[in-house]
Amino acid sequence: MSDTVWEPKLPENHRILAKKLIGEYSQNLSSKKEIYANLSTPSRLDADTKEIWLDKRRRGICVAISWKGLKITGIDDRRYWSHVSTDESRFHTIAYLQQIWWLEVEGSLDLEFPRGTYSLFFRLQLGRPSKRLVGSRRSEKIHGWNVKPVQFQLESSSGHHAKSQCFLEEEGKWTYHHVGEFVVENSQSVTKLRFSMTQIDCTQQRVGSAWIVCSFVPLLDPSHAQRLDNFGR
Repeated sequence: MSDTVWEPKLPENHRILAKKLIGEYSQNLSSKKEIYANLSTPSRLDADTKEIWLDKRRRGICVAISWKGLKITGIDDRRYWSHVSTDESRFHTIAYLQQIWWLEVEGSLDLEFPRGTYSLFFRLQLGRPSKRLVGSRRSEKIHGWNVKPVQFQLESSSGHHAKSQCFLEEEGKWTYHHVGEFVVENSQSVTKLRFSMTQIDCTQQRVGSAWIVCSFVPLLDPSHAQRLDNFGR
């Protein structure tokens, strides 16, 4: 198949993305088909804490960020957190919260996103880790999450701001919590994103929570956006 067939399948800034995600090897890719195949394969960045790939349906970029790529209060203190190996994460590890008085998670991402609308989610689980966790006992203690809602925020360099909140209530199931959307109009420049998740109430200790990644995904149309909104409710 010629380049004229593969060109419409690629984002307009595919050369920029290929150089960033594939590196010097991208100079050896002679056809659009090769670029498409390489961009569609997940690439790791920032010491393997971020995974990025092309969404074939929408020509946008998907990004997954490990807990190791986030700034988390007390993450290195084993009184509060456990770092657990699991096959439930694309990064093969999760951060499991044993106990803490306040929760603060901050993240950032600078990337040349293709034009379009994107949405941010935190993927969380309240309570018991899976039996498939390696080297970890199952936790039966879960409390402190019904006092105040968890607060989510997102800001982009293009001026988009989003806030959302929810109570963590459903136990034993991974859930996508929707933070908000941002729009990219210029794919040739870097979009800078700052996002956070907090629950601060020093009168109540939080016990028993886990998460895998936070994810940026492209939206297809308004009806698709509504469907994704439902993940956070």
